Amino acid sequence: MAIHIVVMGVAGCGKSTAATAIRDQLNYTMAEGDDFHPQANIDKMSAGIPLTDDDRWPWLSAINEWMVSQEALGKNTVVSSSALKRSYREVLNRGVDVYFLHLDGEQRLIQERLSARQGHFMPPALLPSQFAILEPLSSDENGEAISIEGSIDDVIARVINAVKTYEASHK
Repeated sequence: MAIHIVVMGVAGCGKSTAATAIRDQLNYTMAEGDDFHPQANIDKMSAGIPLTDDDRWPWLSAINEWMVSQEALGKNTVVSSSALKRSYREVLNRGVDVYFLHLDGEQRLIQERLSARQGHFMPPALLPSQFAILEPLSSDENGEAISIEGSIDDVIARVINAVKTYEASHK
């Protein structure tokens, strides 16, 4: 059975960086969650308009369908996706067992990092709307929170260790 990791959290927390490290260091097949957004969602976010649940359902379903297709091929996957609400994570979990890594940090720190980011359609002004709807992982969900405090190397080491520990428990 393949392993499916979703690196989750608000914009600017380092999801893409962490997912890339899992791909590169552990040889997982990677997908960038943002690539599954329809153009209408990208246009909304670019205009500073937060997405609604109705905007997100098709996007989440598309990510899930990709993971299910990779499961059929026996490939371990890693996907970056905000997965801010439990109901979103339930969509991602359909037909596959997903392990969620929540990159967790203070809003102030993430705002600083987001403000320094170049060339992304998600404006820093939308960060408070993401924190407003964020539902951290519950104890009955398959996953764990990873602190984003410290250097990027520190965060990546914590992420890789979490995935290796999860892999070892699923052999």
